[in-house]
Amino acid sequence: MSPRTFLINGLIAGLIAGILAFGAAYFFGEPHIDGAIAVEEAAASDHSHAEGTPAHSHDEEEGGISRSQQSTAGLATATIAIGVALGGIVGIAAAFALGRVGRLRPAASTALVAVVGFVSFALVSWAKYPPNPPAVGSGETIGSRTAAYFGFQAVSVLLAVGAVILAARLARRNDAWLASVVPALGWLVLVTVVGLALPTVDEVPGDFPADTLWGFRFSSLITQTVLWGTITVVLSGLVQRAARAAQVRQALIESVRT
Repeated sequence: MSPRTFLINGLIAGLIAGILAFGAAYFFGEPHIDGAIAVEEAAASDHSHAEGTPAHSHDEEEGGISRSQQSTAGLATATIAIGVALGGIVGIAAAFALGRVGRLRPAASTALVAVVGFVSFALVSWAKYPPNPPAVGSGETIGSRTAAYFGFQAVSVLLAVGAVILAARLARRNDAWLASVVPALGWLVLVTVVGLALPTVDEVPGDFPADTLWGFRFSSLITQTVLWGTITVVLSGLVQRAARAAQVRQALIESVRT
């Protein structure tokens, strides 16, 4: 199979994943965002009453986009765009990994690439730097927080790629236990060391509702899981179908030659 086949299938899987991720983000995440906005507006209202200035409301349109539009069309556009882009990236990565991760078949190696991507890119960064809802976080530290977040993601992904390469080399020696356990433990240890070395961000106000905070963070994890899980299942299935079709074509060609 060509990289083009993987890319097209990845884009299709990403489109489906983006649509499902929108549903997860809307039903699980938006109620907690509304709760966080209510906390922010209540604090702003108390502050404005003390200073005698009018309070700002998120229901008011900003730049022509209302809160209701942000939570529906805007959210759908974002999740679908991210899903398509991510599906394409996973598809290209799966094409590159084909034949380089032991004796795994195309569908299995594709699933492995997607799972490694979810753990190293999404899950690890969520554990170290969990997302915060509105009204949480200082605008003065957004630059340093963003750099630390993406830097940690980059290091985690690079270490994961190294672990997969090591696993493939160990697998050639027919040592399945070493090939599966040693690279995974090595990656986990190195990622843990890097995570501990990076600065910790704790900017949650002491009076912020804990249920709103953790509800938002958990819903973001659900959305990420739906996004990556759908890409894994759909892309692996499409790759398996494409592989079978390629085998049938190859068998027909050989039968004609004979």
